[in-house]
Amino acid sequence: MPRLAPLDLNQLTPEQKKVADAIVAGPRGGLRGPFEPWLRSPHLADRAQKLGEYCRFNNSLPRDLSELAICLVGRHFKAQYEFYAHARLAKEAGLSEAIVEAVRTRQTPPFTRDVEKVVYDFVSEYLATNRVAQPNYKRAVDAFGEQGVVDLVGVCGYYMLVSMTLNVFEMPLPPGEPEPLA
Repeated sequence: MPRLAPLDLNQLTPEQKKVADAIVAGPRGGLRGPFEPWLRSPHLADRAQKLGEYCRFNNSLPRDLSELAICLVGRHFKAQYEFYAHARLAKEAGLSEAIVEAVRTRQTPPFTRDVEKVVYDFVSEYLATNRVAQPNYKRAVDAFGEQGVVDLVGVCGYYMLVSMTLNVFEMPLPPGEPEPLA
């Protein structure tokens, strides 16, 4: 059970309705995941959903690599909903099921491309140490350029906010879905 009662979409304030309508009309098409909690603070919801739209749909990284980073963040924070949603999106984007499963079970993924390992090493090192050492930083800049590294940091940071929101407010998976993370 989530900690917050579901919002009655017919009882939203004008500010909440404006943000909710923008989210529904955008590429997400609905108010899943962190959006209901965020709507309690419409200005935060508006800014967060705009950042999230860029991070998820428009950043400079290939979609499969963005989804790999998101899965790593979701796994790290044990954000069940985030991992559930983005594991599927990662596979749809072309990331192998074996890599997604290895991330889920905290195993070393069987990478087939160096760029996958670059993202994995960069994100994993940051999550373990709160830093990225020069060798991993250089590999990332060489692979993605400065904008790509900034976008990778942005994707990870945004999904850390999403993870915290989902976890703090105990946002549930869809009915009947098992928790993917032990």
